[in-house]
Amino acid sequence: MSPRLSNSAEAPHAESSLREQLGSIATLFPYLWRKDRPGFRPRIIGAVIVILTGQMITVAAPLLLAMGINRLAEQDEALGLTAAIGGFILGYGIFRLLSAALPQMREFLFSVVSQTAQREVAVTVFDHLHSLSLRFHLERRTGGLSRVIERGIRSIDFLFRFLLFNIGPTLVQLLIVSIAFGLRYSWSLVIIVVVTVVLYFYFTATSTEWRLKFRRQMNEKDQLANTRAVDALLNYETVKYFTAERYESGRYDEALTDYQDAAVKSQNSLAVVNIGQALIINLGLVSAVFVIARGVANGIYGIGEITGVSLIMMQLYQPLNILGFAYREIKQALIDMERMFGLLKLRPEIDDAPTAQPLVVTGGTLVFDNVHFAYDREREVLKGVDLTVEAGKKVAVVGPSGAGKSTLARLLYRFYEATDGEIRIDDQPITMVTQTSLRHSIGVVPQDTVLFNDTIGYNIAYGRPNASHEDIEEAARLAQIHDFIIGLPKGYQTMVGERGLKLSGGEKQRVAIARTILKNPPILILDEATSALDSATEQSILGALKRIEHNRTTLVIAHRLSTIIDADLIVVLKEGAIVETGTHDSLLEQAGLYAELWQRQLDGYTAGADIQAAQ
Repeated sequence: MSPRLSNSAEAPHAESSLREQLGSIATLFPYLWRKDRPGFRPRIIGAVIVILTGQMITVAAPLLLAMGINRLAEQDEALGLTAAIGGFILGYGIFRLLSAALPQMREFLFSVVSQTAQREVAVTVFDHLHSLSLRFHLERRTGGLSRVIERGIRSIDFLFRFLLFNIGPTLVQLLIVSIAFGLRYSWSLVIIVVVTVVLYFYFTATSTEWRLKFRRQMNEKDQLANTRAVDALLNYETVKYFTAERYESGRYDEALTDYQDAAVKSQNSLAVVNIGQALIINLGLVSAVFVIARGVANGIYGIGEITGVSLIMMQLYQPLNILGFAYREIKQALIDMERMFGLLKLRPEIDDAPTAQPLVVTGGTLVFDNVHFAYDREREVLKGVDLTVEAGKKVAVVGPSGAGKSTLARLLYRFYEATDGEIRIDDQPITMVTQTSLRHSIGVVPQDTVLFNDTIGYNIAYGRPNASHEDIEEAARLAQIHDFIIGLPKGYQTMVGERGLKLSGGEKQRVAIARTILKNPPILILDEATSALDSATEQSILGALKRIEHNRTTLVIAHRLSTIIDADLIVVLKEGAIVETGTHDSLLEQAGLYAELWQRQLDGYTAGADIQAAQ
């Protein structure tokens, strides 16, 4: 079993170290430079070549303009003034055009790489979330989790583009400018450029670290607001039952107010940083122009060099401005990504054993051998359960609420791992078979059925996605819901709504039964499968279930004892231990807990009948 980490849906968001941040960035690059996608590499190399070419052209263009202005100032017709100036101006125009066109070519080359990487990261996170334990998904907040993923995926494109297309090119441009200034003008200009850049980076880095706490607070408040909105909308009916619209609106507004306050602090701190950055950049620009202007006054440089140097400095500082923005946004994006990567670091509570083999069901005999289980250390739910369900037999588990009935089904499905003991299917320990093959062999009709927000046909076909429409209809007939479906205006194309809210409880339950019938598994788990049905529908469903139970191992978790009278064996659980076993008749003869539960239900049915008669 893998080590268990926190199962909170909130990924860690404490202050991350530089090493952790670089590790987060490094995690992205395998999605770019992949052996299984050889077409990506030429695109990336081509994009890098385009970037380098663009940076050289960007620096060369102002120099051409400076040369043209110098020729204009010379007023020497013998040098072919008009042709020379025209050549320099034309060259400047061509270079400017190329410097504008090359970034678009870069986008053309890299966009498919970036979008594919985002998609694959999103799928990786999605798959990983499905691999996590039931405990994680019971404790998570759907709205907050979806926002973590949304921000994390969105930050990927930003990081790709700024790391590859802004930070790298800006450093290259800085190197080219330094060499050009040193060779053509004065090394004092190089010192000005380097000092300006170093000061800019230092100020940006320190001020951004100061700002991060405001960004983290803003993200947390945003996530809380989103969680409250999603929770309220998912529980629409409950809100209406208690006329809690104003209460929920107030809670949402309270969360948004907290987010607003955090966002204002973040924006104000950004303004302070921008002012400092602008001051550093303009001091550097003025210093460089002063050096060149003094050289022009002393006759060292031509008048055009002032224009050339000014343009080069502004072109350098423009990406430097972007670089400052990029640094801030990268730090902020890393906050979003570390939460998403925190999800990827969570390990499933239950992993396939290294030597796990596919389950081979020859008959379907289930054995619970001295099974113990506790959801937490304080309370043991199952206490040494010994139970055998013979192949093709129907065994019902009954008992008071909280006795551990549904826990047996969850352990069999490996939603949780038994803390002690062993569960076997046809002499194969379920811990030694793959989870996929185990769950493929078991069909479950849960007590609380939740449907996808799609069509009825889609929800039934979920049991076997490649099933034909005829198979879907046959499963619906067996589940006694086909007539209801074809009576709807859109039939099997009728949308069921969020979590199936457009259907009644009984209709949802019959859809769940239909998709389990369609799955056609060798082992069935019926967890209160008819709990939401009226008596007439229940009887017709029981007939359908009896047909699909034939020659299948069936474990029934039952509350209505009238539904399991025909069980081959009835097991009575109390406080996590088996206290009685036998058939319906033999258990009544024992006059124990089962007989007591049976009598209570009979009294309830009698009271209900008396009330109906009185009405």
